[in-house]
Amino acid sequence: MSIYAIGDLHLSLAPGSDKPMDVFGSRWINHADRIKEYWSETVRDEDTVVIAGDISWGLKPEEAKFDLDWISALPGKKILLKGNHDLWWNSIGRLNKMYDNMTFLQNDCIVAEGICICGTRGWITPDDEDFTEADMKVYRRECMRLETSLKAACVKAPGREIIGFLHFPPVSGRNHFSGFQQLFEDYGVKEIYYGHIHGEAGFAAALQGEYYGREYKLISADYLNCRLLKIR
Repeated sequence: MSIYAIGDLHLSLAPGSDKPMDVFGSRWINHADRIKEYWSETVRDEDTVVIAGDISWGLKPEEAKFDLDWISALPGKKILLKGNHDLWWNSIGRLNKMYDNMTFLQNDCIVAEGICICGTRGWITPDDEDFTEADMKVYRRECMRLETSLKAACVKAPGREIIGFLHFPPVSGRNHFSGFQQLFEDYGVKEIYYGHIHGEAGFAAALQGEYYGREYKLISADYLNCRLLKIR
C-alpha cells in the first residue's frame, strides 16, 4: 500500500464550465487526460492519494461535483485539501458525507498507512511584499487550523509519523520563516508538500529540499508533468 500526492488538478468538467488550462503553458495540454492515464496505471484501490488543493474551477458544489465524481472514480482512497480557487468548498461535514472513498481534510488528521496526514490551505505569509492587514487575519486563522490538525494527530495516533500538506507555499521567501513552519517544527514534522506554484519562473524560485531541518517538495500538477508523486 502506497501514498501518492499531487496538487492543483484545476478540473472543469461541468457542462458549460470548460476552462482550458493550456493557455498557461504546454505542461497543461490535455492535463486531465494525462493525470487520469498515469493515475489509473499506477494507483491501486488500496493506495492513498493526497490532493493539495485547487481541485475544481466550479463555483458551486453542484458544478464541482462533476470534478469530484471524476476523482472518486479513479483508483485509491483520496484525501483532499482546500485551495484558494476551491470556492465550492462548503460545510466539511456535508462534504465528508458525499463519498465513501474520499475524505475532505479540515481541522483534523487522517491516518493513512499508519502515517498521520495533516494540513490546511495556508495563505501568503507576512514576508510577502503584498501582505496586508486583511491577509493577517486569514494567515492567523490558517495557522490555527494547521495546529488543530497537528493536535488531532497527537490524539488519534500519538507517536506516529506526521506528513504535512499545504496548498500555499509554507513561506513566501527562501530566507524567511513563517508560523506554518514553526508549527511543523513544534510537532516534529519532517516532510511538507505544497502546491499553488506554477510556471518555470515559479518553479525556479520555489522552496525545495531541506530548509531549517525540514524537507519541502512542490507537487503542483504542472510541475509534476501530470504525474502523481509517490511519497511512501
